[in-house]
Order: sequence, then structure tokens, then C-alpha cells
Amino acid sequence: MIFSLKDFSYEIICDEALTDSVLETELNSDHLDLYLTASADKPKYIRLKWNTKSADGFLVLGDAWERTYGNLEFLPVERNDRYMPWYFIATNKVKSMCFGVKTAPNAFVSFRFDGDGLRATLDCRNGGKGVHLNGRRLHLATFVKAEYDSGDIYSCLKDYCRLLCDNPVLPGYRVYGGNNWYYAYGKSSYKQIVSDTILQVELAKGIDNKPFEVIDDCWQKHRCAGPWFPNRKFKDMKKLADEIKSLGARPGIWVRLLCNRDWALKKEMRTPNGKRKRRQYLDPTRPDVQAYIRADIERIKGWGFELMKHDFSTFDLFGKYGADMGETVTAEADWHFYDNTKTNAEIALDFYRLIKETAGDMLIIGCNTISHLSAGLVHLYRTGDDTSGREWNRTRDMGVNTLAFRLAQNEAFYMCDADCVGIVKDCIPWEKNKQWLDLLAHSNTPLFISCNNTITDEMRRDIAKAYKTFNEPHKFAPVDIYDTRVPAEWEIDGEKKTYNW
Repeated sequence: MIFSLKDFSYEIICDEALTDSVLETELNSDHLDLYLTASADKPKYIRLKWNTKSADGFLVLGDAWERTYGNLEFLPVERNDRYMPWYFIATNKVKSMCFGVKTAPNAFVSFRFDGDGLRATLDCRNGGKGVHLNGRRLHLATFVKAEYDSGDIYSCLKDYCRLLCDNPVLPGYRVYGGNNWYYAYGKSSYKQIVSDTILQVELAKGIDNKPFEVIDDCWQKHRCAGPWFPNRKFKDMKKLADEIKSLGARPGIWVRLLCNRDWALKKEMRTPNGKRKRRQYLDPTRPDVQAYIRADIERIKGWGFELMKHDFSTFDLFGKYGADMGETVTAEADWHFYDNTKTNAEIALDFYRLIKETAGDMLIIGCNTISHLSAGLVHLYRTGDDTSGREWNRTRDMGVNTLAFRLAQNEAFYMCDADCVGIVKDCIPWEKNKQWLDLLAHSNTPLFISCNNTITDEMRRDIAKAYKTFNEPHKFAPVDIYDTRVPAEWEIDGEKKTYNW
């Protein structure tokens, strides 16, 4: 696949007729920087096109806006009509080429092949309208191209991901332990979390690295929404965090910071997207909302939690999940954020920065956050949609797919969390879940188990063994990645292992 980085045509699309928008470029070796300036204009999209040659015979893999939904796979260029967010790799299994943008861009960038070339779309809107830059010169993105004389797809993509991110933040130790969502599904209590913690400490016996006990959606007053104070089943979150620590584990907690049913909040603090019912989503561009969110995080930090998982912000900002997104992350609509001078990408970045700066020493897991914008601002990133404690097909499709096709991002952008091993009594056969447990234990990615003390003795032995395996480094990569969305063959420590999914 041949094209020159500098030889492209472009089009600027604004809310109204183009008058003063200017696109500037800076080319340096294999890097291309784009800058946009506008005063009266309100730019919405920049569309680029490169003419390509010799694309036939190449297989292409793209990325995802946020989590994956079991749908990543290699496709022939001639059959690939998908929008590919952030970057892609093209290979004929002898040579490979990667092309995309560096992490933390100030626009949402996606790629697509058509009959005569490669197109890139940079979405620089604010809400559903064009952004009002007021004469500001905005660095949109840095495009990076890399070519490899290798068909070792995993090695090529891992190297490329390291080129894209200059500042990953990593935990410094292996993150594992319990998360109560996939067996409790929102029904829990202070007493139950203490019991779950005792179980996790027992399963990790003999390991110096302490496990986590993460309290998912269940502890606050409203299901899946704030305000972020404990309900009557939990009462005292500081006391609970202290007890988790005293038992020998690390306390973690789940929040959804932009969804809040505290109706004492002013109407103006909520996102002005009129199509979304009840307007319960906060607008993070407002100073009063920023102060409110900081107070939430400071309270949680003050309780003594060492990990915070923040969830749903992509949907709460833009009204869509990744499965519903195509070329862009939000629909065309007549609304904008309170601060209409920043792009949607800038707004998401500012929100993630606010969380990271306020969280201090807490580890951060981003779930339903924008992947390329999360790099450098979260320690762990949920790379796929939910697995399950009830449906094996969901765990297989969501978990194995995201582990295989986004594994190259692990330790390059953040630690990739492919989600939990969920254990609900009499639902998923253990011989199936045990394979998912084994795969995660060797993957060098985070490992969370969702179970209570009703698990069998066999499960206890297998999980304890997996925890020991997990706390050692391994050589690990998918093998049959070209042939399926759910690779069954994996290279583990120099040997090929086949799973029966």
C-alpha cells in the first residue's frame, strides 16, 4: 500500500459558507501536523483524501472510538467499508503499514477506504454544531505513518502504538482482584463487600501484591447515577474502605460523574441537548459543574479509596455508545456546550484531566471513555463492552475479541482491562469460564474476578492458581488473528495453546 503523507487534498466544512477558516500543515519525516484557525467561521469537519496504490491483497484492522463491541477483525481492503477511528494497520502478511494520529488529539479522527483512496475525517464540532474558535489556532492532530518489513502483526502494532503515545501512566504494579458487578448486578451491602474482600484475600494468599476489592454500581442512593453518597445498605464508605484495607486488600469504587439526579442542581448545569430525556447529564465545561465534580472526587479520595472507576462519560457527553457510532461520535443537532469555543475532543480531554488531577494518588479506570483521549490520563482502560456472569457467548465475544485486537495498546497507552471473569451460580459452565480466567492470567493485563463465597472448591483452587500465574510476566500474543474475531490459538511463553471457546 503506497501513498505519500504530504500529497492529500482537503475540504473544510462549516455551519455556513466558508469565509475565513485556514488549515495549515507541518510535515516532519513521517509526522504530519494539522492546525486550524477560524474567526467568524464555525468549522465542523475537515475531510482529507490520499490517493493510494497497490491496496488489493492487503488486510486492514482499525480501532474503536471507545470500547469495542465484539466486532474488531481483519478485513480485505476491498471489502472494508467501515470507519476506522484513530488508526489502522494494513498488511499483506509480509509487509505492514500503520497510519493514524497520536493520542490526545483535539479532534475526533476516523479513516475509511473508498474505491480510489484513503479518506480521513476530523470532527471538530462543539456538541452537534461547529466550534467557535474566535481566531484561535488549534492543533487538530499529528498523523504518524510507519512501515514494517514484517508480517508479525502484533509486534508491528505494538511498536506503532508506542509511537502514538508519549506519556502513558501505568500503575507500577499488577492490578487484580474482585469486582462485584458480574455476580451482584447492583444488589450488595457493606456486609457483602466485607465478605467478598475476605474471599479475595484468601484467594491471593501468599502473594505480596495485594488484591483490589472494587465496589461497582450498588453503593449510592440512585441506580447508575449520583449524587455520590452512600445508601442505607452502605452508610459509611470511609469505614468500609478502612475495613477493606485492614483485611489486606485495596479498596476501589465505581462512579458515573456526569449523570446526577440531584435535582437541587441548577438546570443550567446540565447538558443543553434537548433530545435527551430528563436532562440529568452535567455539562463539564461549566465552572460550577467542574467544582461539583471535584468535590465528588475529593470526597471519595477522602474516604480512602485507592482506585476509582469512572463510567458512562462518552454516552453522557455525546448521547451514543460506541456500537452506535460511525464516522462521528455524536449526531448532527442544534445544540452546543456552555463553552462553545472548544471542540468535543478538547472537552473530553479537559474532563479526563480534571479527574486525574483531582484524584491524586488514586488509580483511575476509564470505562466508556474515549480510548485515544484516555491515554496518559487513566491507568487502566476498559477496552471492550461488558462481559457477563450469565451469558458465556457475551464473555467470549466481547472479552476475547478486545483482548486480541487491542492487546498492542497494553502498556503503550495504559493497561488494557478486557473485563471480568463473571461467576454466577449455575449459569456459565466452569470449564468455559476457566479458559477465560487462564487467558487473562497470562495476558499481562489486569485481572478482575466477580464472585462471592458460594464458589466451589475447584473454582477457589483455579482462581488462586491464576492469581499466582498473573503476578509473573509472560510472553503472550494471539496467533490466528487473521482468521476469526475470537482467536482460539495463542502463543504463551513460547508455546502454542488452543482454547475451546
